[in-house]
Amino acid sequence: MSTEHLMGVYNRAPLEVDRGQGARLWSTEGTEYLDCVMGISTNALGHAHPKLVQAVKDQAEKLWHVSNIFRIPGQEALADMLCEKSFADVVFFTNSGTEAVECAIKTARKYHHANGQADRIDIYGFDGSFHGRTYGAINAAANPSYTEGFGPPMQGFHQLKWGDRDTLEAAFRNPNTAAIVLEPVQGEGGCRATSEEDLRWMRQMADETGVLLIFDEVQCGMGRTGKLWAHEWAGITPDIMAIAKALGGGFPIGACLATTEAAKGMTVGAHGSTFGGNPLAMAVGQAAFEEVSSPEVLANVNDIAGYLSQQLHGLKDRYPDLIVDVRGKGLLIGVKLVPNNREFMATARDQGLLIAGGGDNCVRMLPPLILTREEAQEAIARFEQALDAARAKAAA
Repeated sequence: MSTEHLMGVYNRAPLEVDRGQGARLWSTEGTEYLDCVMGISTNALGHAHPKLVQAVKDQAEKLWHVSNIFRIPGQEALADMLCEKSFADVVFFTNSGTEAVECAIKTARKYHHANGQADRIDIYGFDGSFHGRTYGAINAAANPSYTEGFGPPMQGFHQLKWGDRDTLEAAFRNPNTAAIVLEPVQGEGGCRATSEEDLRWMRQMADETGVLLIFDEVQCGMGRTGKLWAHEWAGITPDIMAIAKALGGGFPIGACLATTEAAKGMTVGAHGSTFGGNPLAMAVGQAAFEEVSSPEVLANVNDIAGYLSQQLHGLKDRYPDLIVDVRGKGLLIGVKLVPNNREFMATARDQGLLIAGGGDNCVRMLPPLILTREEAQEAIARFEQALDAARAKAAA
């Protein structure tokens, strides 16, 4: 086998994966790794979690797919679960996070259209953000490396500088603004967490101006920060939210959540999906959400996050020549480096530790939410070994 017939859009690491169990991943050659990538914050319950495996088996023997022209009991059950534990009143199921973002953007614009304000189409995002790879999503994030070569920018999308309150306030007060979209904790952008004070101010401004607040919690939601939803730390709620990744524990599923008011324009025929909300995905989603939202899992996230943060700050003190900053929230941890982050990822892989890349020359640690204290200690030990190797390379 070779990659010659695969479209060359990925810069893949030289690692052929074979199987996983919990926090461990094995290559086809039998090499064992401690996986702190987890499909990029997706396998929240680790690899091959028994409850998810059983959910797939049970549902696969009954029904995989049926059109959305029929009622799908699993959709109704999972939507009930999500609304019970969130701000939302209604849910639209998708197959991915970027589809959930697309639905969120359409929902926001449709809301203002339904209110007789069809000119309110402007969507404001932030530098360093990532909302997926569909056309609307890349324009919402406006990262030049993702938009270049795909034609002119889409009408109505604008980018703000992260942390610049003055320009954000001007966007709120623009009479044509439909929505502000942001990740409460950026993932790809270098694990930058918007302050709780700023999130509360955004909610106040949204209420004052009629602008809708869209939170992209595809990566930072579903328990990743130590609360079920990242925005809960600020004590506020969005009008619309996109989720995915951990919602299926690795199985493709996403969802757009909204209040009844925000979704008022999403009437029959306004949106749809062939595979979104299929019975197989719904069965896995119910099993995953039940586990991730449990008090035991959330308590473990806070415990392990506290330990990892403390230890990584200790490494920062001991390796000031290699570590610039430790940031993020919960188990969405970013470490800003002096050496090239891609090279350091390879160095860590040589030490049996898998970590993800990120913007601002960060590497991300995204372990499963069920990581044990012993596994966390191992992750720190391997990270330190990678630092030693990087220091030795720099000195050579």
